[in-house]
Amino acid sequence: MATNDPEHREDEETTAAAAAAAAAAEDEDTGAQVAPIVKLEEVAVTTGEENEDAILDLKSKLYRFDKDGNQWKERGAGTVKLLKHKESGKVRLVMRQSKTLKICANHLVLPTMSVQEHAGNDKSCVWHAADFADGELKDELFCIRFASVENCKHFMETFQEVAESQLKKEENKDASDAAGLLEKLSVEEKKTEEKAEEEAPVVTKDDKDSKSDTVKEEDAEKKTEEPASST
Repeated sequence: MATNDPEHREDEETTAAAAAAAAAAEDEDTGAQVAPIVKLEEVAVTTGEENEDAILDLKSKLYRFDKDGNQWKERGAGTVKLLKHKESGKVRLVMRQSKTLKICANHLVLPTMSVQEHAGNDKSCVWHAADFADGELKDELFCIRFASVENCKHFMETFQEVAESQLKKEENKDASDAAGLLEKLSVEEKKTEEKAEEEAPVVTKDDKDSKSDTVKEEDAEKKTEEPASST
């Protein structure tokens, strides 16, 4: 309620003037620079993906099937990646939540894996995996949903291509291992033959003549010891 008290009105005017002066002082740029009390240094953060190349990178939402509750449960929304190791050539699927960067899925893509379209939804697909997101291997049934049908198809095609390439890689490795084993056995057999030849006694001409004389003497003794035939 307004008041006609001059003294009260004067106090209000004084207060308003002081507030205006304070606001003007805040807006005024004095040009002074205040040094930060604590200097923060840049810290290098490792993600564990430094030795891997991303062959797929898509935004999506991941679910896992809860066997106890017999229902799908959301695992997180973020970016799913297929990462190929620069040295071993192995490929793993990694997904992190967009804000917290918490790992939702982390498993190798193996030759035995296959991905299929989720029934009734062409933007989603499902697959089984031995997942290591929680620090221990767990058999999980995953379902992933994308914003478009194209992204879902791209994910499925790339996933299958990786699985097939890993199968060929294993077959080539098995063939290489078998060839290496045969080569090793051949080398060992050759060494055994060479060693046997080295250890075999060398027969000279004198040894042969001596052996022949010995045989002749033994034959003569046998003839002497034979009884005379009766007449």
